[in-house]
Order: sequence, then C-alpha cells, then structure tokens
Amino acid sequence: MSGISQRDTMGGLAKGLSVIETFTAERPRQSIAEVATASGLDRATARRCLLTLAHLGYADYDGKFFTLTPRVLRLGTACLAAMPLPHMVQPWLDRLSEELGESSSVSILDEDEIVYVARAAQRKVMSIALMPGSRLPAYCTSMGRVLLAALPEPEAMRRLLLKPLAARTELTLTDPEAVMAEVRATRARAYAVIDQEVELGLRSIAVPLLNARGGTVAALNLGLPVHAGDAETMVSRYLPALTRVQGEIRKILR
Repeated sequence: MSGISQRDTMGGLAKGLSVIETFTAERPRQSIAEVATASGLDRATARRCLLTLAHLGYADYDGKFFTLTPRVLRLGTACLAAMPLPHMVQPWLDRLSEELGESSSVSILDEDEIVYVARAAQRKVMSIALMPGSRLPAYCTSMGRVLLAALPEPEAMRRLLLKPLAARTELTLTDPEAVMAEVRATRARAYAVIDQEVELGLRSIAVPLLNARGGTVAALNLGLPVHAGDAETMVSRYLPALTRVQGEIRKILR
C-alpha cells in the first residue's frame, strides 16, 4: 500500500500470512518443505510460522504434514462481516433469484481470482458448493471478465499472467491474448457471458455493479444450467433483469 514505509510493517506477520496463503484447494495438506517452496521462505522460517499457527489453533500438525483448521475462517468471516457491500446487495439477490428461479451472486476481484461476497442459491448449478468466501479464477468466469474489463488493460494482462491458465473444460480459453480479447468485448458490451468454461453444463452471465460515479466495485451474475437455453437466449431472457438490478443498486453505492 502506498504511503506506508516498510519500517512500519511487521515482517513476521507478513511471513505468517504468506504461509497461510500457500494452502489451497489443490494443496490442503503440506509439509514444511512444500510450504517453504510455495511461500519463498527458507525452511526454518516456514517451520516457525507453521508451528506458531499450530500453537494458536490455526493449523493441525501430524508430525509431517500441516493442514489449516476452521479457526482460519474467522479471518475471512470477520472481513466479510465488516464489509458493507454484502449486506447492501443481499436483498436484491434474494429478490432476483426468487423472480427468475436461478442462482445469483456478487463477487469482487482479488488479484487473479474472484471472491464471492454474497449469494442467493435457487439450485445447485456447480459440482462445488459456492458461498461467501468461495474463490474461482477470474479468467474463465463471467464475473471475473467483468471485473478484469474494469481495469486498465496492462493491469488486467498482468493478472492474467500471474499463473498458467488451466483448462477447466475443453471449452476454457487458456491463451491470455484470447482471454484479453474477451475482456475487451466485455468492456464494449458491458456484460460477460461464459459458456461452460468453468464447468461443463454451466453457463453464466454477469454485469458490473457500479457506484454513483460509474466506477466498478463488484460484479453480479446468474449461473444457469445449459438446458436453460443457449448463450444468445440467455442474454435476451436474463440481461434485462440484471441491468435493472444493476441500476437499482447503483443508487445506493457511494
């Protein structure tokens, strides 16, 4: 963050947080050596951080491997509880989902991922359970492309290049230039459509949530099963409701 001197920061806390961030859905159980490699810390520092987390109840240790405990959720839950956005948008999500009979969500951008901050589920449209705090890649999600489209192009590309773009299905765009072309198209039409790039059988449509000054602060989407219609039908059927809610929420976002 600009304006904060490095001498005013706590290195130990920064290292501990970097250790926590190495645990992902793909790496839920790690050794000291694995955490050291993933975090860029030396082995001794990684060990001290992990043992401190275990001592404080944020991690379990079986003598070889560490796993995070549910206590870590306190950190994310406290953040979501302190954010006004989820509380502001939830009534609109509930009404939208009830009106359309489909699941709706709001997310924000965190580097190259979207983070769900509010959700109203009518049916399960993905194999994984989505809830506030859930994360998905930005490059292959409708909300992600809407949020990337709000960034200056060099910054959007930087985020796309943070890690290799994995093919989640055979329809996933994995070439950064191809994704960036879709981001540009999203910016031009002011909405994004994803056709089974995240998971087979799932389509989604998203619009930006704008504040009173026209800045994008979040994204709103509907997740739909493929039998709800093709992408063109989805736009004609659901985009008017999304843009209506977008306009209503804009009046309260300062």
